[in-house]
Amino acid sequence: MCITEDTLKTLGEQIKLARLRRDLSATLVAERAGISRASLWKVESGNPVVAIGIYAAVLHALGNMDKDFLLVAKDDERGRQMQDLGLLTKKRASRRKE
Repeated sequence: MCITEDTLKTLGEQIKLARLRRDLSATLVAERAGISRASLWKVESGNPVVAIGIYAAVLHALGNMDKDFLLVAKDDERGRQMQDLGLLTKKRASRRKE
């Protein structure tokens, strides 16, 4: 199993736990997400063939948890470091147009 599959499996387990903590049935969450119970089962098992939009719909159905997708690269320290390494340092300031 690859790292991505492990991550999706963990995500699926966390989604299922969130549903159970909220005492919501699979039928209700699937209905709210606009998917079948079989699709919800695939999400909760971390099936990698499920579209990311389905994962987002299920998270939304659990109480607007889909907003967490916006945090994906919020504090991307490594990305910023890599970007900084690629930036050229100017030898002088740009000319101003007055």
